[in-house]
Amino acid sequence: MKVALGQFAVSRAWQENASVCLDFMQRAAEEGADLLVLPEAVLARDNADPDFVLQAAQPLDGPFLRPLLASSQDNTLTTIMSVHVPTDQHKALNVLVAFRQGEIIAVYEKLHLYDAFAMQESQRVNPGHAIPPLIEVAGMKVGLMTCYDVRFPELARRLALDGAEVLVLPAAWVKGPLKEMHWELLTRTRALENTCYMVAVGECGPRNIGNSLVVDPMGVAVANAAESPALLFADLDPERVAYARRVLPVLENRRFARPELM
Repeated sequence: MKVALGQFAVSRAWQENASVCLDFMQRAAEEGADLLVLPEAVLARDNADPDFVLQAAQPLDGPFLRPLLASSQDNTLTTIMSVHVPTDQHKALNVLVAFRQGEIIAVYEKLHLYDAFAMQESQRVNPGHAIPPLIEVAGMKVGLMTCYDVRFPELARRLALDGAEVLVLPAAWVKGPLKEMHWELLTRTRALENTCYMVAVGECGPRNIGNSLVVDPMGVAVANAAESPALLFADLDPERVAYARRVLPVLENRRFARPELM
């Protein structure tokens, strides 16, 4: 599977962000990518006004996603991103969306909200209540996660036990002391302990670190972006997953049951 990682700084104008997403989709398709992963919360953001996500939130059939879905009809590229969707409770849902050939093929409402490091995502966002589904891309099974989820090993382990060979992680990882080290350590650990590929894409810009990366099932970072906008490509080999699971059979050797939601 050929993956593309599209890293950019989300602006206040959803039209600008939609245009960036469309450009990444076109370029990824032209390069023969099977999967494009974009950051978390790409619809719109104002770093000076955390409540802006509530004003900017759109339904999945709204004007932000419609042109992206229309553009996806022209090829077989699967695109994954996260957007804020309004609810009738004066909050939003942080919804990961996967779409291909004009149709949404999977959605996942973020389970773990970022109530840490003096931030409170739960003030504006309601948590999801369901384990994300797996999707199939180019013959590989892909598990879905969003940003803060990576700090909770139970979700990645559940997805691996459900059959995931690849974990994708749209993120908006906030800058701060040790945060870049946490990002690399956690993404590499989730890949290694589950013998999966990890495709983690971070928003860049004044608030967030960027640093998108692909980690292979033995914990090796095989592709990295820096702190600025980038479109990065990597090849994922199912034989590498098979090799890792043969020499390091942690999924078979475990002594604990499959994680379940509380």
